[in-house]
Amino acid sequence: MEQYCLNGFIGTYNGNDKHLHKQTFGGYSEKVVVDEHFVLKVPKNLDLAAAAPLLCAGITTWSPLRHWKVGKGSKVAVIGLGGLGHMAIKLAKGLGAEVTLFSRSPSKIQDAKDLGADDVVISTDSEHMKSVKGKFDLIIDTVPYVHDVNPYVSTLSINGTLVLVGYLGDLTPMLNSVPMIMERKSVAGSVIGGIAETQELLDFCGEHNIVSEIEIIKMQDINKAYERMLKSDVRYRFVIDMASLKN
Repeated sequence: MEQYCLNGFIGTYNGNDKHLHKQTFGGYSEKVVVDEHFVLKVPKNLDLAAAAPLLCAGITTWSPLRHWKVGKGSKVAVIGLGGLGHMAIKLAKGLGAEVTLFSRSPSKIQDAKDLGADDVVISTDSEHMKSVKGKFDLIIDTVPYVHDVNPYVSTLSINGTLVLVGYLGDLTPMLNSVPMIMERKSVAGSVIGGIAETQELLDFCGEHNIVSEIEIIKMQDINKAYERMLKSDVRYRFVIDMASLKN
């Protein structure tokens, strides 16, 4: 039995499925047999390779957008432009929201706008941050490492929520509760989503022609891709061509 770890979650290949109580066979199989309750239908108009990350980055960002009822007129901000961040921008925009990206890098401005962002705020610019104080109804924080969320809390509107979807662990420095108490702001967390919600996402993406930005790689290049990922040299998801397994 082999173990794998994804964002702190430990699972198994050739282990025991907790729902069906049968042996699992892993994600690199050429064919699988599954329970019909866990099958999803991908709209025919979506490219399968580009749709694959919707089942990960897509549903991870879709779930909080739906839970906090984002729609036309909502003001949504996204922290970080990567695999999760670029999907959050596309989906929030598709739902009709006004979308802003928070980024440390001015080089991300054009990419963000090409993806549908209405504005980009450079988070290292204090004056730029002050200009959006109290603006956002929802902030999707996709940063995968420990960082200070307090400056972003100040940009929430009354009753606004910052939801963490990328980082697992203790927050450092600690949260300042003053703006949360005085203006009923919240910091929350969210991860992945259920089957029904994932199918809702796929149907929505089919209607709006939304897919992930991907680079297809061969299985033989997985180590090179991993090294590139560590350097943030991904725009914005790697997808493995399973046909390369036969080479």
